[in-house]
Amino acid sequence: MKKILIVEDSDMVMKILRHLVQSASLPYEAVYATNLAQATAIYEQTPNDFFAALVDLNLPDAPNGEVVDFTLSKKIPTIVLTGSYDEKRREQLFAKGIVDYVTKEGRYAYSKAIGMIQRLEKNQHIKVLVVDDSDVSRKHMANLFRRHLFHVLEAVDGVDAIKVMLENSDIKLLITDYNMPKMDGFELVRNLRYKYDKTDLIMIGVSGESNEALSAKFIKHGANDFLRKPFHPEEFYCRIIHNVESLELVEQITYNAQRDHLTGLFHRSHFFNVARDMYKTAVEKAVPLSMAIINIDHFSDINERHGNAWGDVALKHIATSLNNMLGRFLLARADSDDFYVLMPGLDHEKAAALLSKVKQLLAADDCVINGEATRFYFSAGVTCHMGQSLDQQIARANTYLRNAKESGGNMIVDDGDAEE
Repeated sequence: MKKILIVEDSDMVMKILRHLVQSASLPYEAVYATNLAQATAIYEQTPNDFFAALVDLNLPDAPNGEVVDFTLSKKIPTIVLTGSYDEKRREQLFAKGIVDYVTKEGRYAYSKAIGMIQRLEKNQHIKVLVVDDSDVSRKHMANLFRRHLFHVLEAVDGVDAIKVMLENSDIKLLITDYNMPKMDGFELVRNLRYKYDKTDLIMIGVSGESNEALSAKFIKHGANDFLRKPFHPEEFYCRIIHNVESLELVEQITYNAQRDHLTGLFHRSHFFNVARDMYKTAVEKAVPLSMAIINIDHFSDINERHGNAWGDVALKHIATSLNNMLGRFLLARADSDDFYVLMPGLDHEKAAALLSKVKQLLAADDCVINGEATRFYFSAGVTCHMGQSLDQQIARANTYLRNAKESGGNMIVDDGDAEE
């Protein structure tokens, strides 16, 4: 497991930091030191295992920030805590390559420092594209992103940027210079905005030109923000993180709006919104599309014997298991203990065979309900007959499910079992 190195000589501050780290549930082991000598010894025990460092600038055996030099020399992303604000010192620290600089001004400052570590963790999974024809400028911005652990790609002009975008559909942020050959920043932003909404791709314009209208022009062309060169690293990071966190907030709201609050699976409404488009595509391309409805056998017994709270535990367990096995398809909790699965590319035989394996695996997976090891079984109806509409296909699957339940349950009925 990667570690976070925390170096602080104040007992009170260390106590606060320990509490905040524990509350944050970071996926890293926190190790603590009160001086540079201890920090060095801890590092030497497991070198190269450190994800980040949070260090006090002035320590008894390192009064002039030597601990910062140490952690940076080991290529550990470093956040600096200090008891006083010094503009000259701040400039020197950013020039050395620190992540950020936090003044000890109460509990909020320490929470902010821990939040920066959480931000670094998230940044590892965010892909950004830096577009600039100047090697020096492009490398400078790319290095600023890498300092905060973003996954960075580079392009030398707008045409090159579009090529990189086509090859990397998961890019979340693009920062582009204005004046470039082949395709300038305005054209690039305008062209990409036809395909990507502001909630899909963050685009930030940059320029060293003195034209006052550049920022407005960039934003009118579809950019989320604008930075004027030269910029201070703090301004750069404030703008970047503000935009990234706004995008993440929209994504979280969208996620919550699509999901069942209990199981985390898609809910019925979202299923139909997506399924109708999938149905239309399958009809147009003449490819198989199987619809399955799954119902948990005797699920009401759980609620009757143990209460609704334990029924919720059971549903979460079942949903997690189904998602692990069927999550690559469109899976949703339709109602109570009913689940819908739409499986493009599978005919009824392949879909039924897959569900049979899923049924076996679910039945072998114990769930502790009120102290009792419980196993779950399900019945399902599966059809690849698409009829005249998605509703007709779902109705046929529901008929097959009813047949399975009337036959005793714990079975799958598909088109091959239906009477002609």
